[in-house]
Amino acid sequence: MFQDNPLLAQLKQQIQENLPKKEGTIKATDKGFGFLEVDSKTSFFIPPPYMKKCLHGDKVKAIIRTEKEREVAEPEELLEQSLTRFIGRVKLFKGKLNVAPDHPQLKKLSLKAKTRKGIKSDDLKEGDWVVAHLIRHPLKGDNGFFVEISEKITDADDKIAPWWVTLAENDLPNSEPAGIDNWEIKDDADLERVDMTHVPFVTIDGESTKDMDDALYAKKTESGDFELTIAIADPTAYITPDSDMDKVARERGFTIYLPGRNIPMLPRDLADELCSLIENEVRPALCCSVTVSKDGVIGDDIKFFAANIKSHARLVYDNVSDWIENGSSDAWQPSKDIAEIVRDLYEFSKARAEWREKNAVVFPDRPDYRFELSEDNDVVAIHADMRRSANRLVEEAMITANICAGRTLKANFDSGVFNTHAGFKPEKIEEVVALINPNGELPFTAESIATLEGFAELRRWLATQETSYLDNRIRKYQTYSEIGNQPLPHYAMGLDLYATWTSPIRKYGDMINHRMLKAHVLGKEPVQTADETVGEELALHRKHHKIAERNVGDWLYARTLAGEVEKGTVFNGEIFDISRAGARVRLLENGAAAFIPGSLILANKERLACDGEAGMISIDKEVVYRLGDVLEVVLNDVNQENRSIVAKPVQVFEDVKKPDQAEATAE
Repeated sequence: MFQDNPLLAQLKQQIQENLPKKEGTIKATDKGFGFLEVDSKTSFFIPPPYMKKCLHGDKVKAIIRTEKEREVAEPEELLEQSLTRFIGRVKLFKGKLNVAPDHPQLKKLSLKAKTRKGIKSDDLKEGDWVVAHLIRHPLKGDNGFFVEISEKITDADDKIAPWWVTLAENDLPNSEPAGIDNWEIKDDADLERVDMTHVPFVTIDGESTKDMDDALYAKKTESGDFELTIAIADPTAYITPDSDMDKVARERGFTIYLPGRNIPMLPRDLADELCSLIENEVRPALCCSVTVSKDGVIGDDIKFFAANIKSHARLVYDNVSDWIENGSSDAWQPSKDIAEIVRDLYEFSKARAEWREKNAVVFPDRPDYRFELSEDNDVVAIHADMRRSANRLVEEAMITANICAGRTLKANFDSGVFNTHAGFKPEKIEEVVALINPNGELPFTAESIATLEGFAELRRWLATQETSYLDNRIRKYQTYSEIGNQPLPHYAMGLDLYATWTSPIRKYGDMINHRMLKAHVLGKEPVQTADETVGEELALHRKHHKIAERNVGDWLYARTLAGEVEKGTVFNGEIFDISRAGARVRLLENGAAAFIPGSLILANKERLACDGEAGMISIDKEVVYRLGDVLEVVLNDVNQENRSIVAKPVQVFEDVKKPDQAEATAE
């Protein structure tokens, strides 16, 4: 009888208006209750009845009231909806369509759903993967949550789900662009291509590579210097900046590389055939020639030009590496001419590598982890491929070519698509010095490491240390690599300029640089320049691609390693992150990331300290693990649904008090 009383309603409203309110983010638990996270130190309990009005990740304004002598939060107003477009799995309850979001904190939810026009609900089965959109939310005044299914991704039991679901989640294409019937050369009428088909260029790639975009030639002179020519495939000969195909390439940004498969930026008939530098086929190319001294110094005689070239040998990394390292290869024996070119290329690469080790920054060798898949998309094996002689040979040639492009673009246009890195965050430089040079005995100061030369010198010094602890510590103080149109240094590589143009089949930024370098060759204004937005566009593409690559990897690792828990297989794990909750390790045998909760290191929280800031884990104030340490671990749990791996150390720390602790307690 009181529920419709206007006086009581008015009184209730007045009480609510006088109660304190807080804004924060919803953190859900798997037990029905949740928390309003106001900041890193303040949170309020949300009882289960109130949680029914919100979702994990929602940003809300909530009323703070006291119930049963405890402050609780009641979400009142939605500030930012966490769930909009999302990936989910079909759930059928008594024939009614529902969707469970594919999110660790939301998997237990089942949201009522309908299908968008054109999708038949009868075609959807239990567990099918779909794209859905949240269209009703209780905090918007709606009666419960409601979603609309806009797309079916794949069937519940489809083994290709890791790829298709991840691509859909990141709103990325799952196939290459459509080609056209007749590709035509559309070069500037004034662009003359030098006939270099007689020059014995070679390509060196993986055995399965089809989009071969670089060919190399080197000749060692009597003085010991090297005359190097790099020829790069030229898709901009066929694609003009105003064409539909160019728009498609820009929208994609890069070829998407995922474990076991890739999604090309350009149509395969262009990337794998017409532009690919296939052996004995004449191809248009953009070339750069330069002299590199026997000491590895790049000369001032950088020359870019357009040419028609022909690869005289299609070589494979492992075969060339075997030949270089062992003097022979069972799978490949070069002709005298090709052997001389490969030998000169290898000597050039050693000279450049030695120069970079002394004057720039060389990254430590780490394996590339490669999934081998069966025809039905099961993981057959995970290979740890180390960079060998031939890989380094090609890498040094590409770095040299990109340095040449950076210098040329800066000198002629003071613009282009540059890869840059600004070193340490300015506000963190004093902390870096305090960590690296606490006693002032080393030549590293705040002023010196803010310069390119000082930063590179510090990185070289770190590479000589016995452990990678300090290197891991200061990485969090560094800025991220960026892509921009300004000719700025790349501190992480120790280079004053770096502009990539060596992968135009796979990178849209390289296509822009091709067009600008062609303008330099012609002595004209570029038909396309690098505007201020291109860096942000490409960086966003790269971010989504890296997330997709990592997510597919996590999925495949969980699927592949699930059986190792029962087997008790011992792995070597390198610690790459430490937080209050524990440590994250990289399994060196296969590249999988696993989490070690503090409770599996030592159950007694009072004795254990996980210090993310210092990068250390201590027991009884004695350091037991640091960033960069390698320890033996076994897998404790592999959750295929959440694609997560939990490990624990083989070494057990017993939960017993030390004698002095026991005595102190007794006293």
